Amino acid sequence: MLAWRKLRLGAGVQGIRFRLGVALGLALAPILVLSALQSRTAYDNEVERTRTELVRAARASAADAQMRIDGAVIMLRTLRPETIGLYCVPRLRQLVQDLEAYDALVHLGRNGRVTCASGDVRAADALINQPWFQRIRNGESLVISRAPDGVFSENPALLAAIRSERPMGAFDGVFLAVMPLEDVTPQRPVGVTLEDSQVALVDANGIILTATDRQAFPEGRVPQTSLRSELTDIVDARGDRRIVTASPFADGDVQVVLSIPSQGLVAWAVGNAAGVFYLPLLTWCLALLFVLVVTERVVVRWLLYLERIAAIYAKGRFNVRPVQARHGPAEIRSLGRTLDHMVDTIVARDASLRESLDEKDRLMREIHHRVKNNLQVITSLLNMQQRALKDPAARLAMNDTRQRITALALIYRALYQSENLKRVDVGQFLEDLVGQLIAQDSGRGPAVETRVEADALVVDPDKLAPIALWAVEAISNAQKHAFAGRGGLLQVRFRRGEEDSVLEVEDDGPGPVDGQGGVGQTLMTAFARQLRGRAEILSGEAGGVLARLTFPSPEIEAPEPTAGAEADRNQGAA
Repeated sequence: MLAWRKLRLGAGVQGIRFRLGVALGLALAPILVLSALQSRTAYDNEVERTRTELVRAARASAADAQMRIDGAVIMLRTLRPETIGLYCVPRLRQLVQDLEAYDALVHLGRNGRVTCASGDVRAADALINQPWFQRIRNGESLVISRAPDGVFSENPALLAAIRSERPMGAFDGVFLAVMPLEDVTPQRPVGVTLEDSQVALVDANGIILTATDRQAFPEGRVPQTSLRSELTDIVDARGDRRIVTASPFADGDVQVVLSIPSQGLVAWAVGNAAGVFYLPLLTWCLALLFVLVVTERVVVRWLLYLERIAAIYAKGRFNVRPVQARHGPAEIRSLGRTLDHMVDTIVARDASLRESLDEKDRLMREIHHRVKNNLQVITSLLNMQQRALKDPAARLAMNDTRQRITALALIYRALYQSENLKRVDVGQFLEDLVGQLIAQDSGRGPAVETRVEADALVVDPDKLAPIALWAVEAISNAQKHAFAGRGGLLQVRFRRGEEDSVLEVEDDGPGPVDGQGGVGQTLMTAFARQLRGRAEILSGEAGGVLARLTFPSPEIEAPEPTAGAEADRNQGAA
């Protein structure tokens, strides 16, 4: 059963449907390749669009933050030293209350100490050592920096510091505008479609001042390489990869950093599975299915039809013709006509061969018949010669020769009377041989009773001749020594075994006689050797002589049908 399944599986893999399906699948593969190339192009376009929008969004956020800083700077520049005067504190406090965008407005003197402030400044020491103060003191006109924690405001804040000068340009302190970081945090510009985009405000060293989501940026600070490049990849606080871009403002003291998730090709393909995988695959499957269906209807079914016709022809039934092929394509019609012509040729040649075989069969039967007749003529001549002889020994020798020729004549008779000219049934032949030999001597003395028990065994004439001649010698010896002047019972037994076959000739005479072995026994030994067997002379159970021939059993062959019988069967099947 397993071997049959393997055979069916092998036939399916090697079949035209499987091979055609593979070929069509490969032929339609460019659809998938083209889809992959289009997907790659779409991915590259999407990446380029995302990067462009990311830079634009960062610049827009920086511009928004710059507007807030510019507003603070303009307001600070209006607070000149001569406008502060005696009412500095109330004036600044009133500005903070009116604008609501500042936590404090402060003026520091040249020594870094507070000279005027809108509120309490919690600084025990002068702020002269602050980096931003040193930069203003060294000549910079504007500095944006993170305000010291807990000095000007309780909440994280950003300060904008501008230089205060005397009329002659001498350094006269610093004006500070302290803004809450939560109010300064830039927002995504309107119209930006980037998913999960986050914005951060960082100082010149990359330290994050404020962010919409600190987890979307590296822990603590943004690398300087990211601040100097338009687009870079970073690893955020969660360990995910993101793309960042920085846009500086306020003379580079502060930068807006915008980040989005870094989406690879695989992730992008998974997110766009419908267009990248499902739709191209569905298109490929539909195209393959359509081509397979069309091929099945146009080609395969006609090939299977012609295959069935050829299988019928292989069984010898030539009366069926491929009529349906006339409705097929031109190639199938041509193949059908070729099959028709082939069948006509085969039928004509078969008829010629059958006629030749029948003629040959008739000639062979005629030859066997003529040989048998000639041998019978020789037997008759020997019989006449035997009657003319006076010497008993000569008459006996003549009789032995006549019996041997009779056996050969029986072989030729059996051949031309059998259905197969090359095979003879040993069992039936022995019955005819014993009857013929006993009948020839029936009128010369007491009657001899015969009993033949033989299995059926079909052999060729080359093996039948030594068997027949051995049997003639054994029966002739029984007639001479056991039945002469008394008659008796002659038993002939033939048994076919799987390995050896045994032929026995037994009489009920007085038993073996000393000196009985002669030419007959020598011939029996020679015939046994021709069969690659052995001959034995034993005492029978009834006291007579038992002659036994043992030889290897030939292969059992079924009779081959004659040409006429084969033609009759084919005609009946058709």
